[in-house]
Amino acid sequence: MTADHPKAMLARAHDARAELLERLRHEDTDCYRLFHGTVEGWPGVTLDRYGEVALLQSFHAPLDDAAVAAVAAFVADLHPAMPTIYNDRSGRASRIANSLPDALRTVAHQPGSIREHGVHYRFQARHAGQDPWLFLDLRAARRWLMAEAAGRSVLNLFAYTCGVGTAAGCAGARFVMNVDFAESALRVGKDNARLNALPHRPRFVQSDVFPAVRQLAGIGQPKVVRGKRMPPFPELAARRFDLVFLDPPRYARSPFGVVDLVRDYPALFKPALLATADGGTLVCSNNAAEVDADAWLDQLRRSAAKTGRTIREVEWIAPDPDFPSFDARPPLKTVALRV
Repeated sequence: MTADHPKAMLARAHDARAELLERLRHEDTDCYRLFHGTVEGWPGVTLDRYGEVALLQSFHAPLDDAAVAAVAAFVADLHPAMPTIYNDRSGRASRIANSLPDALRTVAHQPGSIREHGVHYRFQARHAGQDPWLFLDLRAARRWLMAEAAGRSVLNLFAYTCGVGTAAGCAGARFVMNVDFAESALRVGKDNARLNALPHRPRFVQSDVFPAVRQLAGIGQPKVVRGKRMPPFPELAARRFDLVFLDPPRYARSPFGVVDLVRDYPALFKPALLATADGGTLVCSNNAAEVDADAWLDQLRRSAAKTGRTIREVEWIAPDPDFPSFDARPPLKTVALRV
C-alpha cells in the first residue's frame, strides 16, 4: 500500500462525516471514529479520535511504517498538535504487540479525559487491557438512554467502565447499578463518576453477571449446583429497574453460565427481562455480525412470551454514521424493548 493511498481513503471518510462531526461538536463530543476500514476500504484498520489523541489500530495484520506515517500525517493536517498512537492488535488475543517511540509511549500511557454529550470519561491509549475504555459504537445508545433516564432506576449489565451508567447518572437517573466482573474496569467507572457532578452516587457491583442478574430477577443463585460449590458472589436483593441495559461480550464462560450471543442469547435475556419493571425498558445489544437482526428480535419475542412478559414496543437504535455498514443493518444491533 503506497503512502498516499491511506490518506486518500481517510480524506473520503472524513468528508462523508462532515454533517455528523458538526452535530457532535454541538453535542459537546470530542470522540468518534474517523475511519472504519472494514467498510471504507482498508479491512482490519480503524482510526478514532479520543479527545486530544488519535488512536490507529490494526486487527488483521501489522501496518508498515509508511502506512502509519501516512495516517499520522493525515491527522496532523486536521489537528496539528494531535499525536497518533498506533496499536497493532493483530496478534493472539488482540494483545497490543508493537513498541512506540519514547515520546509517543509517554502519551499513550498518560491518563486523560474525553467528552461525549457533555459527559466526561477517562481515556488512556494503552493500559493493562486491550479495548479503549469507551466503545464509540454505543454512542447512539447512550444518547438514547440519556433522553430516557431522568428520574428512573437503571441497571447496567456487563458495565465494563460504566459508560452507560455514567451517562444515565449525568442525565438525572435516580439510581444506577453497574455490574461487571472486572475490578479494573469498575475502577475506571468510579473515576468516570468522579469526573462528573452526578446528582446521585452510582452503585458498583463486582460480580459475574449471571448470579447478580438472577438474584435481582428473583430467580436466585444457589451456592451449590449439582454438588459443586460455586465461587463466592455478592448477595443482592430482588429488585426491578425502570431501564436495564444488556451489552454482553460475544462469548464468555464462567462457572455460573456461558455467554453466547450466537447460540444462546436468551440465557441472559430472561433474567434481565425479569429484572425490568412493568412499564420499563430493556435495551439489548448483540455485536455478533453473523446474527440476523430480524431473527434475533424474533428470538427475543419468543423468549419474552415464555417468561410471561409482553413486549409492547420495539425501537431499533442504529449506530451513528461514523460506524457505516455494507447494508442497512450494522454488525452491532441494539434494540429497546418496552415491556
